[in-house]
Amino acid sequence: MDITLTSLETEHSALLKAKIAEQIASEGGWLPFSRYMEMALYEPGMGYYSAGAHKLGSGGDFTTAPELSSLFGSAICSTLLPVLEGLQEKGLPTQILEFGAGTGKLAASILSRLKDLGFNLDRYDIIEISPDLAQRQQERIGGLVKNLHISTECNWLSKLPTDFKGIILANEVIDAIPCDVIIYQNGFWYSYGVALEHDQLIWKSGSPVAQDLIPESLLTRNFSEGYVTELHAPANAWMRQVAKQLHTGLFLTLDYGFPENEYYHPQRLEGTLMAHHRHHAIQDPFHLPGLCDVTTHVEWSQIARSALAEDADDVYLTNQAAYLLDAGIGDIALELGDPSDPETFLPISNSLQKLLSEAEMGELFKAFAFSKRLEDILPGYTLEDLPGLRGRNRL
Repeated sequence: MDITLTSLETEHSALLKAKIAEQIASEGGWLPFSRYMEMALYEPGMGYYSAGAHKLGSGGDFTTAPELSSLFGSAICSTLLPVLEGLQEKGLPTQILEFGAGTGKLAASILSRLKDLGFNLDRYDIIEISPDLAQRQQERIGGLVKNLHISTECNWLSKLPTDFKGIILANEVIDAIPCDVIIYQNGFWYSYGVALEHDQLIWKSGSPVAQDLIPESLLTRNFSEGYVTELHAPANAWMRQVAKQLHTGLFLTLDYGFPENEYYHPQRLEGTLMAHHRHHAIQDPFHLPGLCDVTTHVEWSQIARSALAEDADDVYLTNQAAYLLDAGIGDIALELGDPSDPETFLPISNSLQKLLSEAEMGELFKAFAFSKRLEDILPGYTLEDLPGLRGRNRL
């Protein structure tokens, strides 16, 4: 893989690597992987998400579903609309809160679709930790609101509100929450972290992992020597906090991952960690720290249990293709273009292929949702009555 870096990029990554090396030295020569991942992504002014960089889209490091097509956000509106209408009928503010809104494309798609459907959303709030992405969001959404004469109030928040009544969205957020890594050696599970050798960041085993921190799936199966996988305590804690603060309404996220029986499969020998740089997938998470996105697949079973621990009514998981099809993405595509006109419909068809195909995003990406007190705003409704969530629940 030949990626030519500018001198500024080279210097930036070298400075962050030096800071990580200092942290390793201060910790006695070994650093938990979660701390490395936190520094690589979020170190103030230096991490991938906290320093200025063109991250998303054709010129960035990866492309998300909202970047591919506005169809994605329009289909999501099919799930959201009954909940928003229920809030409105109960005299409550109609509001959506989005975590990590990328370039603002999903928010723009949702606001445009709701405008087309004649629904007046009161608030659309965003929590974004990346300064340059927040600026891009403000430019995109501000221009949209002005051009389409949308009356929705849009705000950028620094923290999750308490007792939130409404809808919380998170597209490709959980995969960027730092995880820990463990390795199976001599019949035991050990922490697998980061050390420095000859000025290179390397993997190094640490202390044994406490039994109560190991998922049951890893205790009841046989694994080969050197099997590596991830633990997700920070992601599960984040999910519990979100579920705790959602008083009434719906949480919906789409991200890549597996339920635990697939995640901790004996044949998944090297875990799921990946780095991304300029649309290249890189196996080495220590490659160009600060310039690469570092991600892990989501383990959905524990995410679901975390939501239920904070009194979620129901939890639901399906693949992205099943979700989007049940949400009516095909009908929405036909609203936008005529299949008999290849010039206009071919781009729509290509987007659908990428969103729905099992070989693209259709199977690897999952839609996960939970509700709280849904009956209060939609009497007689359960989570699985909402468009998009009416198929087989994979949890």
